[in-house]
Amino acid sequence: MEPIRILIVEDDLDWLRGLKAYLNRQPDLKVVATVSTAEEARELFANAEPEAEIVLMDIMLQDEPAGIGLAEQALLSWGVKVIMLTSMEEKDFIFRSFQAGAIDYQIKSRFEELPTIIRAVHARQSSINAAVAEQMREEFRRLKRLEHQFKVKEVSDLITPTELQVLEMIDQGHTQTEIANRFFISLRTVKIHVGHILKKLGSPSSKDAAQKIRDLGLFERGNKTDGDSKGD
Repeated sequence: MEPIRILIVEDDLDWLRGLKAYLNRQPDLKVVATVSTAEEARELFANAEPEAEIVLMDIMLQDEPAGIGLAEQALLSWGVKVIMLTSMEEKDFIFRSFQAGAIDYQIKSRFEELPTIIRAVHARQSSINAAVAEQMREEFRRLKRLEHQFKVKEVSDLITPTELQVLEMIDQGHTQTEIANRFFISLRTVKIHVGHILKKLGSPSSKDAAQKIRDLGLFERGNKTDGDSKGD
């Protein structure tokens, strides 16, 4: 059986030599090429025929996370499987590496595990290790929170305090007539407020608009702000 052909992209030359020697001692693995700079890797992926089946890619090259972009280039140009290497468990880099198409991610201090990981990736049996999977889930949760915060700010900037009060009363089941009486305004004014709200939120009905605001937690925010103001 032919050995699995490996390319290593790594800028720490001492570590590169050690890793190459370690992998080449495995009977079914062979390091066929190494490069130590992002420029060399880009040129290799752009101009050469595929030399390897597996690429071990250092994320940080010359103090820049150039390995992430190179992982995508390796995948597109050579169609190879990429395993990212790093000294740090940086959540953002982990997430971006998998977005770029990396198959797995390995901390350099645990290099003894690489032969097993390489074999699994080559055989298409690799699964993301538990630590990386948890970091990815945490990153997805963080992005979800950011998305929610952005949506809250976007809607808060659109809706006036009066419109928010109108929507909260609608959410509580009050009719437009009751809202008019509550705020000592005409029914026509309430209808104008509702019309503006529906246009701003793109909602088909006032109840739908109120539900959107409730889901974003803006009624609670409005009440808290009112309470804080009263306490001042």
